[in-house]
Amino acid sequence: METREVILFVFDGLSDWEIGYVTPGIQVPDFQKRPGAWRVRVVSAGGRPVTTMGGLRVLPEGSLEETDPAEAGMLVLPGGMAWERGGNGEALDLAARFLEAGVPVAGICGATYGLARAGLLDRRRHTSNAREYLAATGYRGGDLYEEAPAVTDGDVITAPGVSPVDFALHIFRRLDLFTPPVAEAWFGLFKTGRPEFFAALGSALEKGAPSGAER
Repeated sequence: METREVILFVFDGLSDWEIGYVTPGIQVPDFQKRPGAWRVRVVSAGGRPVTTMGGLRVLPEGSLEETDPAEAGMLVLPGGMAWERGGNGEALDLAARFLEAGVPVAGICGATYGLARAGLLDRRRHTSNAREYLAATGYRGGDLYEEAPAVTDGDVITAPGVSPVDFALHIFRRLDLFTPPVAEAWFGLFKTGRPEFFAALGSALEKGAPSGAER
């Protein structure tokens, strides 16, 4: 089975928590419908190491500049103050290339500000931290803004910074990563913490396991 890559763009000051559910969901095979079908590839501008908002040092596998949308399955853009300060322009150029190639882009929190500033939300339904937050970019997509924890419109996924679980779920659905029962139980567990969803997740995994084989 071919393994496809989800490109995660990292930069100094990125908001750690906003991708905290996305990366293990893609990397850990336990819950997945087709284990090994996807992996995360971490890239930065110039392939340089970065330090997150939480002080974690990240060593990318590659550079933004060498990333080819034709060889990837999705681009994920975490939030951080750099977007609001006019930074990460190279990542926005790459996002435009991904969308032109029909490859999905997922942005959360400040990354939605960048996507709006680049005109990539002018004709797509979307959400963000607040309607007024995006209006400050001067973009033309205000009529398509939705008050929601996450929105998928075609190849674009957006979410506010306070909705990392919803953001992850929309990404998982777009990648067809989990079966629907597993996705529903996973979301219920991490969104609410209620024990019945833990039991439902275990049950969904058991039903989805191949006969006579380990999950």
